[in-house]
Amino acid sequence: MSIFLDIETDFFGNITVIGLFSEETGFQQLVGGDITRHRLSRKLPKPNIRDERGMRELVTFNGHCFDLPVIKKRLGLDLREKYASIDLRYLCKKHGLTGGQKAIEKMLGIRRDLPDMDGRDALYLWQNYVDCGDQASLSTLLAYNKEDVMNLARIAEIIREYNLGN
Repeated sequence: MSIFLDIETDFFGNITVIGLFSEETGFQQLVGGDITRHRLSRKLPKPNIRDERGMRELVTFNGHCFDLPVIKKRLGLDLREKYASIDLRYLCKKHGLTGGQKAIEKMLGIRRDLPDMDGRDALYLWQNYVDCGDQASLSTLLAYNKEDVMNLARIAEIIREYNLGN
């Protein structure tokens, strides 16, 4: 079973949103002060339960360079020790798909409701929420994070289908 994970941070590298999805848990988010080691551990499916392929997979995009090191630094939780970690950035590159997640989504025909947003916008949305209490900024940030997470699942599905066809 795969667990798809994406984080957002603020200008200081603090985690502002953690989004995750698995078939077992559905889509979930932790936001702001709710982000703790204990709460994230409780939201994640248990790593010691194996599926037919072995250890559960934790799937990210550029997560080996960003998401997982930030979680380890900020929460003291090394998810690469607990799960088989798959970084779609490198898996896509093996199939000739290069660039960021949004660029690869375009190549694969995956559409977004928020096509013009990127990680930089996420920083400003969080800051606007913190500084002004703007709930619309928070809602947009959460929608952006959810699109990132759910599109990880779509990219992984397309790559798996391609691998099965070859």
